[in-house]
Amino acid sequence: METRGWVAVEWREYAEQMALLARDLLSQDSVQGTLDEIAASAVKLVEGCDAAGILAVRKGRAVTLAACGNMVHESDRLQGELREGPCFDLASRKDSGERVFRIADMSQPQPAWERYAARARELGMGSMTGVLLYTDNGDFGALNLYSRRRGEFGKDIETAGWLLASHAAVALSSARTIDQLEHAMETRHAIGEAIGILRERHQLSEDDAFNVLRRISQHHNIKLRDVAERVRSEPTDQA
Repeated sequence: METRGWVAVEWREYAEQMALLARDLLSQDSVQGTLDEIAASAVKLVEGCDAAGILAVRKGRAVTLAACGNMVHESDRLQGELREGPCFDLASRKDSGERVFRIADMSQPQPAWERYAARARELGMGSMTGVLLYTDNGDFGALNLYSRRRGEFGKDIETAGWLLASHAAVALSSARTIDQLEHAMETRHAIGEAIGILRERHQLSEDDAFNVLRRISQHHNIKLRDVAERVRSEPTDQA
């Protein structure tokens, strides 16, 4: 087993670390908390990793979802500006079948990303790797690992990164589902309160009060929840 470019623990211990990571990720109380913990855990678990981040491409724009280390933001900014780079390609071309990339030595020619590689070297990057965060229910971008040293990430990093990304993607999927459910519950609660307020103020039936909210939403092109929040925030002596 390689000792350089690999995690600082043996495979068995790494599996144990993955189990602990899964528990820690699932204990986060928000999607953003899960994203941040993934990036921080990558730096902590992978030997030689100086920085890690999660990059997504939304409507052709590079978006940094999480970052651990100053190098991440600058790398993402460059890839978005140049519209090229390994992380950018991985996140934006998710249907290509590519799931992992690895640049063992950034000082070597990189024909596919020539402009990005030149700027990355100026930032002090020696090597980098990335894995697509993906589940059957969707993709979340690419998890990217950076090292200031050349040749830091050996072949085994592809397996290690895939294991890390797999745990991360499942946790993200769970966090997003919970976040959506909580948002739906909060929306339903806000609308219910607004209906109650309108019924009391104007002696309306429940259906009529809901139709008032819906008409305002459609007429002003405002989300129903936002209309409900406005009703809830109005002074009680206003109609």
